[in-house]
Amino acid sequence: MPTPLATAFLAELEDETGPTRRLLERVPPASLPWRPHARSMSLGELALHVAQIPGAFATILATDHVDFRAVDWGTRVPQTLADVLTAFDASLLTARAFLTSLDDSTANAQWRATMGPRELLAAPRRAFIRSLMFNHWYHHRGELMVYLRLLNVPLPPVYGPTADENPFVG
Repeated sequence: MPTPLATAFLAELEDETGPTRRLLERVPPASLPWRPHARSMSLGELALHVAQIPGAFATILATDHVDFRAVDWGTRVPQTLADVLTAFDASLLTARAFLTSLDDSTANAQWRATMGPRELLAAPRRAFIRSLMFNHWYHHRGELMVYLRLLNVPLPPVYGPTADENPFVG
């Protein structure tokens, strides 16, 4: 049985899954290569990043330490929207498994990130679940909404109505 903390994280993951999926489903496949600026990720890269964040950070946070030199930061370019949605489903399975197995001892244990011998981050794992797995996800999901707005794609509600969809207006 998951601990109260794990249960809270799992509930948050489930609450955010629907809005994120609806947003990812709006990504126009023909626009996957589009980027709003030369230094920005392409729409496809960003959508795939949003899809993979929960599972990627669950994998990293399941260890006691990560050396960022060993992490493959290569940007992936999806070929189709189906690639993004498949990655999202796999990411959620990984995140759910990690959070379901999370006990208080593991959640409160020190987690570290280094760059070779230099320590970059160290704090209880639960803090990084919040900041890396969730807040980072929300940041990039908001960025994805801006990309879609720039492409004139109608935005679904996330935390409330959008200018395109208002469930409170008949």
